[in-house]
Amino acid sequence: MADAEPAPQEQLFANFQYEIYGRGLAGETPELPVSLGGLEERAREVLSVGAFGYVAGGAGSEQTMRANLRAFERWEIVPRMLRDVSSRDLSCSILGTAMAAPVLTAPVGVQSIVHPEGELAVARAAAEHGLAAILSTAASHSMEDVAAASGSAPRWYQLYWPKERALAESFVGRAAQAGYEAIVVTLDTWMLGWRPRDLQGAYLPFLQGEGVANYFSDPVFRAALERTPEEDPGPAIGHWAHQFSNPAITWADLAWLREQTKLPIVLKGILHVEDAQRAIDAGVDAVIVSNHGGRQVDGAIGALDALPGVREAVGKGLPVLFDSGIRTGADVFKALALGADAVCLGRPFVWGLALGGQAGVEHVIRCLLAELDLTLALSGYTTIAEVNASALRRSD
Repeated sequence: MADAEPAPQEQLFANFQYEIYGRGLAGETPELPVSLGGLEERAREVLSVGAFGYVAGGAGSEQTMRANLRAFERWEIVPRMLRDVSSRDLSCSILGTAMAAPVLTAPVGVQSIVHPEGELAVARAAAEHGLAAILSTAASHSMEDVAAASGSAPRWYQLYWPKERALAESFVGRAAQAGYEAIVVTLDTWMLGWRPRDLQGAYLPFLQGEGVANYFSDPVFRAALERTPEEDPGPAIGHWAHQFSNPAITWADLAWLREQTKLPIVLKGILHVEDAQRAIDAGVDAVIVSNHGGRQVDGAIGALDALPGVREAVGKGLPVLFDSGIRTGADVFKALALGADAVCLGRPFVWGLALGGQAGVEHVIRCLLAELDLTLALSGYTTIAEVNASALRRSD
């Protein structure tokens, strides 16, 4: 009998470890760390104090960041044995967006503070590995330039809902025109949280003209200025500050947004089951369970602790994504088991970006997907659809 063809997913993901070992025969070791801790420490060495603190830091005492990590530690994987896991498939489709694995790059803003190519490099890296990228409104490159960098790869646009509806309408319309496939509305950042690391250094990169490309390139935004941002950046930055903070938005405003776009609407920042139910009532297309990586409310619930309740509240029909605390392939597995259809990866890819641009992001993606693929197989599963809460045990 002829040998079976190797599974495509094994070639693309899990076999990355053998590629590393194979290069070791020639005395070559990975240029970048393969662990998150190693990546973060190396990034600390190359970034300014302000840039590193902006990415690494959280709100207040950073209790919520620690809660995110503890939430993962409370769940243990219970592997199953003697199952044929030689062929595996990690691919999925969320809201019609096909992805090679249930991982998206999260909408991290102001990426130019760690690398000049910022979102352009991340878009290319995600595209190279068949993942969807979510672009932040607070990007350092315009949504059109990032769309060009990602080519035909899937992409979503994250909306920080500005104060003026005309500007929000322009953002959403531009995203649709540029080929973004969903609108992700962040709910928890109508104003910035209390972030001691940034405050101690008086570091807010937006005030230095970083992370405002989507604003400065927008015709509605530019029409409100007496002189262009290129001619006089000061008033333009002031207008950004006026537009960014918009704490008056309520559930009722979602009906207006629905009228502005035919794209699926995703709500990011859902933690309470009643908010999950209200999301269904509002007719949104998906939710993301998130506490903004611990950057907004100190002492908030760990995002993973909120995930099972949100999943139960929305039922099986509504896609549920997850972010805040994803560091490893095992973390992805646990989030999938507790009800997520996909996860968003944040800080880890930023450290890769800081250390190597597009190649650094690709390194982080390959490490994460290899570990996810191996965790899936070694736990006895061949597809992500098979993974559910029975794969875990709560340890506390």
